[in-house]
Amino acid sequence: MLHAASDPRIWELHPVHDRYKASVFREFFDGGLASGMAFAILRRDTGAIIGSSRYHDHDPEAGEIEIGWTFLVRDQWGGTTNREVKRLMLDHAFTFVDTVVFWVGTENWRSRRAMEKIGGRLRNGLRWRAYGGVDTPHVVFEMCRSGFSL
Repeated sequence: MLHAASDPRIWELHPVHDRYKASVFREFFDGGLASGMAFAILRRDTGAIIGSSRYHDHDPEAGEIEIGWTFLVRDQWGGTTNREVKRLMLDHAFTFVDTVVFWVGTENWRSRRAMEKIGGRLRNGLRWRAYGGVDTPHVVFEMCRSGFSL
């Protein structure tokens, strides 16, 4: 997994710009393992790890869960991989929630555009999430079970 995440360009627009460094990635990786809701993304033809994603912050009362922390190696950008991963994760999530949210760093135009491409609807206002003790602004996209098609 570390090899797939070691490209600085993957993280240049992310709030944690230096996640390509082994020590910084280790915290991300350990958090994914601890969550029990992280997935490695593999190439079908070779089995090589090409990224990761996870579920987070399930709120049964609100009928909501987050999908996030997704990254892909650059040769998968702009293709069908992100759409396929999100479709699989959304299909599963919609068996137990009505709404899936995606937190995206305000400056991460690449991820914002990807959310628009798969039909994410931008919620009003900013949300804040701390990385390493630093509060960072995010926008939140949502997708609802009703009307879902990907």
